[in-house]
Amino acid sequence: MGDRIDETKGNVKEGIGKLTGNTDMQAEGRAEHDTAKARREVKGTANQVKGSVEEGLGRVTGDDETRARGTADKLKGDTQRTG
Repeated sequence: MGDRIDETKGNVKEGIGKLTGNTDMQAEGRAEHDTAKARREVKGTANQVKGSVEEGLGRVTGDDETRARGTADKLKGDTQRTG
């Protein structure tokens, strides 16, 4: 959740920079937004990969709990990435 808040703060800072003509603040806000978005997407991708591995392992071993955990991690990663 923290990355989404940082994205929003970056957007606000960028907007204030545009309104006031402060190009430094505008650029700083854009950088904050982009950095937070990239962090969120990387975390989401990692959860998707982890989930796929767990899900596959659960299928191979017949362990429904591991497979379900993997599916949950994949869905969590999807949600993180799509924002």
